[in-house]
Amino acid sequence: MAEPSLEGSQPVDLSKHPSGIVPTLQNIVSTVNLDCKLELKAIALQARNAEYNPKRFAAVIMRIREPKTTALIFASGKMVCTGAKSEQQSKLAARKYARIIQKLGFPAKFKDFKIQNIVGSCDVKFPIRLEGLAYSHGAFSSYEPELFPGLIYRMKQPKIVLLIFVSGKIVLTGAKVREETYTAFENIYPVLTEFRKVQQ
Repeated sequence: MAEPSLEGSQPVDLSKHPSGIVPTLQNIVSTVNLDCKLELKAIALQARNAEYNPKRFAAVIMRIREPKTTALIFASGKMVCTGAKSEQQSKLAARKYARIIQKLGFPAKFKDFKIQNIVGSCDVKFPIRLEGLAYSHGAFSSYEPELFPGLIYRMKQPKIVLLIFVSGKIVLTGAKVREETYTAFENIYPVLTEFRKVQQ
């Protein structure tokens, strides 16, 4: 029987996740091209969920509640959408922003939608000896506890950056597809168990 996971009550597919742990997606960053020039000032004045401060940042910042996301909308027609918890939500949110722009009278299209970054996290539920890990995986690791409490592990295959904390909490970033997040975690999991801190 597969071990039940904390993510809801469905058991984890151990053929895909041998560790029994499935990283939770926390943030999806996507981009889309609305394929028309935008008048940012006009958008900011007409849309009630928008802010625009050109001295600070050259984009309109717009937010919607469902899916809870934030978009950066540039005069070039390029848009970045952040904050969604799944790929589908990210695409749905981006479509909603495009629709808002259309309703304001711009001929916005929906071109080249692309997931640019997926951030996931999980907890291995045991403490980790970061010094030992940094020492034995020196080529991939940077660990400077005075600057940042986590070890930064730059995996080559898949190309994912992991933040590994003493507590056993792990953040994985840099994936374009969620499978990379899962693969990276399964790759690092045996290493983490090897550097498991023994409690006195």
